[in-house]
Amino acid sequence: MKYKSVTGMRDVLPDEQPYWRLIEQKIYEITYLYGYKRIDPPILEETALFIRGVGETTDIVEKEMYTFSDKGGNSVTMRPEFTAGVLRTYLQNGLFTQAKPVKLFSIGPVFRYERPQAGRFRQHTQFNVEALGEMDPALDVEVMSIAWQLYAELGFTGLKFQLNSTGCPQCRPNYIQKLKEYYESNYDVICNDCKRRLDKNPLRLLDCKNKTCQPVIAKAPVISDYLCEECRGHFSSLRNYLELSGRDYSINHKLVRGLDYYTKTVFEVWAQGIGAQNAMCGGGRYDGLIEQLGGQPTPGIGFGSGFERIILSMKEQGLVPAESRTPDIFIAHMGDNAKKEAIQLAFHLRRENFSTLLAFGDRSIKSQMKEANRLGASFALILGDREIDEQIATVKDLEEGSQSEISLDQLVPFFREKIL
Repeated sequence: MKYKSVTGMRDVLPDEQPYWRLIEQKIYEITYLYGYKRIDPPILEETALFIRGVGETTDIVEKEMYTFSDKGGNSVTMRPEFTAGVLRTYLQNGLFTQAKPVKLFSIGPVFRYERPQAGRFRQHTQFNVEALGEMDPALDVEVMSIAWQLYAELGFTGLKFQLNSTGCPQCRPNYIQKLKEYYESNYDVICNDCKRRLDKNPLRLLDCKNKTCQPVIAKAPVISDYLCEECRGHFSSLRNYLELSGRDYSINHKLVRGLDYYTKTVFEVWAQGIGAQNAMCGGGRYDGLIEQLGGQPTPGIGFGSGFERIILSMKEQGLVPAESRTPDIFIAHMGDNAKKEAIQLAFHLRRENFSTLLAFGDRSIKSQMKEANRLGASFALILGDREIDEQIATVKDLEEGSQSEISLDQLVPFFREKIL
């Protein structure tokens, strides 16, 4: 082939579309139950928005963004995540004047230049949820529950929250200092990436996957021992509300997430038996982010979940969506007059909301009927010279094998009784 898809970008073929439709359907049903409304920020934003919002020292900003200068000489970036763009939209369009919390969700592509692997691509589609303007830990539980309910309704079992608190600007610095001191005492045994993180992004030390660093991580100070009274109270209430909801969770002291803007609550949803990457989604609080972007101090919480990751996990678990709807009627025809009538009938039946396919070309009736069976049509409508002369159609029920002759003007009532 002369042309191929760009590395890390994938085609979504017709056979996979039922998964996408099912996930979108569940998202709309669940967000309606919780009172969330859709918002669609643009794919392109000013690069400075992500540097400020995501964090200058994060892997996303340093390594993964698709950034370029447009024809006006402006630095723009294809969104690597949703939150910064959603909050820019919230501020620019005055959504902060609405009753709090403002509940929003988005669906769309995000772009990260990272190593392609199973369930992770350089373009992937993300379901994103944000709730803005309320500090109540009960809102944390609500946002987390949207993710949980989506995976439960898609058929995943053994769901469990992984939960941690990353503190706040008041208590986190003391913890980071202790963490750095601990890692400096183990400097000779940690990996090169962790040596770099030690100065630039210390919390990410706990997220290292290198085997040589695991014993160091296991003995590292835990942030829960350094939380201020407010953060400790928020985390305690969150756990109590989760227990009331009956949803299983574990405290994961290593869970910090990869973005600078997180405060207090961070979480992931894990599902049973989906391989080495257990996490279906991740998110948390970002109570200082809107202020960083120029707005008034406003708490917020959200999460993102990739469609591709969900679909890969569904396939691993054998969770197959219901088959997409097959055609109601396939019209086979033989002869010029029959073809003209077939074209008119196809338009008429579609206006009456019957899925109707028309045979093309000059193939034999036998060949056309093979196509009708291959496509899974419920009925075949056969027209030839005799049928045109008598103003009838031969109708074959392809599921039962029965066959009858129906007057052309009675086809719609006939199919209404049989199909609708």
